[in-house]
Amino acid sequence: MNIGIPKESRPFEYRVGLSPAGVEILSQNGHQVYVEHEAGVTAGFSDEDYEKAGARLVYSTEEAFGRADLLLKVARPVQGELEWLRPGAILAGFLHLASTQQDKIDILLEKKITSVAYEQIQASDGSLPVLRPFSQIGGAMAAQIAARLLQNNWGGKGILMGGVPGVPPAEIVILGAGVVGTYATQMCLGMGAHVTVIDHNLSTLQKLWDRFPSIVTKMSTKRNIERSVMYADVVIGAVLTPGQRTPILVTREMVRSMKPRSVIMDISIDEGGCVETSRPTTHEHPIYIEEGILHYCVPNMPGAVGRTATHAFANSAMPYITEMASLGTELILSNPFLEPAVNTYDGRLLNLARLSARED
Repeated sequence: MNIGIPKESRPFEYRVGLSPAGVEILSQNGHQVYVEHEAGVTAGFSDEDYEKAGARLVYSTEEAFGRADLLLKVARPVQGELEWLRPGAILAGFLHLASTQQDKIDILLEKKITSVAYEQIQASDGSLPVLRPFSQIGGAMAAQIAARLLQNNWGGKGILMGGVPGVPPAEIVILGAGVVGTYATQMCLGMGAHVTVIDHNLSTLQKLWDRFPSIVTKMSTKRNIERSVMYADVVIGAVLTPGQRTPILVTREMVRSMKPRSVIMDISIDEGGCVETSRPTTHEHPIYIEEGILHYCVPNMPGAVGRTATHAFANSAMPYITEMASLGTELILSNPFLEPAVNTYDGRLLNLARLSARED
């Protein structure tokens, strides 16, 4: 199979669709991999690294798309790139189609693209193995970014995350006790913050509390969320419903009730966000102020640590990428792990619950 790896085109996206180690595996399996010139340079991989791994270089994004029976991306393609996809090709990436514009979905359907969303690939235990490393990175980054945003020079309240003797630490409220929430909890606790975690699953909260008994846990109810955001210095949205737009848990009215210059980090923004006042930002301009509250809503947080993120991604995704390359379009739906991740197939919409899409 011909496999294409283009340079990522979205601003401040430093990851790449596959590392040279992954390319070597595909090449050894008899596939021809086409890598766009300098596609991996921001993640620390040179063209020579890819050539040694068995790839052939191409010198335009259009050619990387046009040659590919299987296209490996990180972020979903932008509008112009979708036009370059070959009809009937397989597109794999962190697509987040539940929150994209309808006209992009229409192109995938018209071209009969088999789109596989990495974030929806499921293991036999129901976990999301390919999304997991990025969730781990996002959760870990949330703590260090939150600490910075609390500083006065970033517009924050001037609070030290861990406090000092005689001065209490920051109050962190985390919505969601999944992988992002767990890693955010671990890092915030490590910095000395006081952490409250809210989730709808009591069993998940029990496991988190067993691991971190110093945290406060609450069931996800409107009243508990209302009361918690009122005292929070930082609210971290870490909610995920695979294949669906994230539900709004924090309303604009709740945001108004927060203490001035508090911080909202909506890590759910990839799927639309769990805070009513959230909208996507970039690494260049990561924050904005609304209702007197700092909002940080960067969709591709792990993109800022491109090398770590690409290596971690390749470690988790290679079994599934290898499977896609060997199965081909016709047999992907027969794979129990890949089938839940197929969003479009032969002009049909699958495994995707779309609500109001946001502009991107």
